[in-house]
Amino acid sequence: MLPPPPPPGMIERLSVFLDFDGTLVELAHAPDAIRIAPGLIDMLENAAAALEGRLAVVSGRALADLDRHLGTRRLTLSGSHGGELRLAAASANAPPGSAFPEQAHLEASAFAAAHGLLLETKPLGFAFHYRQTPTAGATVEAFARQLGTRYGLAMKAGKMVAELMPPGIDKGGIVASLMATPGFRGSTPVFIGDDLTDEDGFRAAAAHGGFGILVGTRAATTATARLGDVNAVHTWLGHL
Repeated sequence: MLPPPPPPGMIERLSVFLDFDGTLVELAHAPDAIRIAPGLIDMLENAAAALEGRLAVVSGRALADLDRHLGTRRLTLSGSHGGELRLAAASANAPPGSAFPEQAHLEASAFAAAHGLLLETKPLGFAFHYRQTPTAGATVEAFARQLGTRYGLAMKAGKMVAELMPPGIDKGGIVASLMATPGFRGSTPVFIGDDLTDEDGFRAAAAHGGFGILVGTRAATTATARLGDVNAVHTWLGHL
C-alpha cells in the first residue's frame, strides 16, 4: 500500500495538477450527474492563490464542460486530456487541435445506439460511457481500438469509459508544457488523479522532480503516494 503524501506545506515550491472526476468530484452514472461540493471552487481559488497560481485542473472533459461546472476564471483549466488550455485570468482559450473525422463519429454513434451506450462528444473526440452496462467493457474497447486504427485516432481507456481522440495528446504533455512556463518553472509538480489516464500526469510530474498521488485503491500505478477518496483530496488541499 502506498503511503499518504506529505502535507503540502512540506513540499518546496509546490505546483499542483488535479484531475476532476473521481478526484475533485465523486464519479456519477453520467457526466452531467456530478455534484460540486459546497465550497470546492472557493477552496481551489484559495489554494491557487497560496501557490501563486501554480495550480491547474487537468481533465478529460471538454474545457467548456469543465468551465461550466467550475465557473471561474481564477484557475488554469485544461480539458480534453491536455488538448485544450485556458490559463488563469486569460481572456481566451488556446485553440484545440484538429477535429475528429465526421465519418468516425457517425460509426461511433451507430455503435453506441446499438449497444445502449452514452456517447459523449468533445471538441477533440468522443467517449463511450458504459457505466450502465459494465459487462460491455471488452466489446467497447475492441470496437474503439478498431475504429481508431482505421481513422488514425488513439484510444484512452478509463473507468467505464473508452475515448477516441487524435494521437499525441495526454495529461503528461500539458504538465510538461506548463512546467516550461515562467510561473511553474523550477517548482515541484504533484499530480493528483484516480484514473488510468492520470498515469501520464504521474510520470510527467516525476520527470520534473515531483510525484503522483493516486486517489482510491487501484493497485498498478506509477504514483508514489495515495489519498483514499475525494474527501481526502479536499482535506489535503485545505492545508494550503
